[in-house]
Amino acid sequence: MKFRIIYLVLLFTISLFPQQVVDKIVAVVDNEIILQSEVNFQTNLLAAQRKLDPNDPELKKRVLNSMIDDKLVYAQADIDSIKISESEINQRVDYQINVFTQQYGSIEKVEQVYGMSLSKIKREIRDDIKKNLMVQKIQQKKFGDVNATRREIESFYYQFKDSLGIIPEKVHIAHIFRKPEASKETIKKHYNFVQAIKDSILKGSDFTIMAKKYSEDPGSAVKGGDLGFVKKGVFYSQFEAAAFALKVGEISPIIETPVGLHIIQLLEKRGEAIHTRHILMKLKKGEQADFRAINFLNSLRDSIVRFNKSFKEMAKKYSEDDNSKNFGGDLGTFYFNQLDKSTLDVVTKLGEGEISFPRRFEFGSDSYGYHIVLLKKREPQHSANLITDYNELAKLATEYKKQKKYEKWIKDLKNKIHWHIKS
Repeated sequence: MKFRIIYLVLLFTISLFPQQVVDKIVAVVDNEIILQSEVNFQTNLLAAQRKLDPNDPELKKRVLNSMIDDKLVYAQADIDSIKISESEINQRVDYQINVFTQQYGSIEKVEQVYGMSLSKIKREIRDDIKKNLMVQKIQQKKFGDVNATRREIESFYYQFKDSLGIIPEKVHIAHIFRKPEASKETIKKHYNFVQAIKDSILKGSDFTIMAKKYSEDPGSAVKGGDLGFVKKGVFYSQFEAAAFALKVGEISPIIETPVGLHIIQLLEKRGEAIHTRHILMKLKKGEQADFRAINFLNSLRDSIVRFNKSFKEMAKKYSEDDNSKNFGGDLGTFYFNQLDKSTLDVVTKLGEGEISFPRRFEFGSDSYGYHIVLLKKREPQHSANLITDYNELAKLATEYKKQKKYEKWIKDLKNKIHWHIKS
């Protein structure tokens, strides 16, 4: 199953790479084709990841078979009229663009690497993303409710016990998280600066020049703030609401989104697509905002350590991590290799029941905060057993069961849907 997951993730990037050789069709599945260049591309990526020989015929055969399997599943999803909403596609497109941005450092760099605008990249990956969502949805429909029974878990354990190896050390942790907040004075200062830029434009300054000089959106600033034509659902909701409300040529009020303050100008509108340009000013919080967050967390830690206040209740009341605060800050159990470096550095120095001092915690290219971490439990590395590792073994046994059912399903699809490999 892991092999197929790698293929699904990598498939998003196929259409972004120009073909360097004349392609040939190597397989046909229902109404879909598989090109030699696609097989080569996937083989090279897999070989680089696993340090294998990309020229190994067996590796290419495995890649091709995996691609055929996915095309068969997509064909069945199409037959079953599996529907994917526009919002689901938009969310996955945005996620994939974020992956590209983190990989290359900025939207501008992504555009340079792929030789096309952001809007065109989104169009190029959209169809593949829709197909992959259909594949995932039908797989969930077929196998989502499959679970291994206790007898199957025990049978799996005794069958594979010798190959399960050592279970690495893992830790159960909780945290209280706080985001630095800019003061009212700092926010007002930023608003005034952006308003001054807007006033200059209204008085005749060139928008393009002002964007190149002041905008902090690296992807668009070099193009005078130009964002190109984009369909509804791509921008932040605050940005989009303001942009769609404008008349052509009109400039918006100052708009605040999670990334900062914007001045937007509508250049063109075509149905559900708009062509805009903008100037972005990021809201810098300042050192005092960091100090306030750190001091607040230190006071919470003192209350818990010195005055026996409940970590759980403090997290529920004061943590700004919406995903964990209602659970008393509980983050769950992790192997060390699942923790980010800063949290790993904190946890390795804690004993069970100890709470760290405030530490910076980054969760995006420009997003960060501070947290104190409680080490609830530490489990040393050990050989897998049915008592301490039952939950992990249950997951493995369930995946094994799903894989067997999936293989049988693929075999049935091969007898039902036309496919062939071209010689």
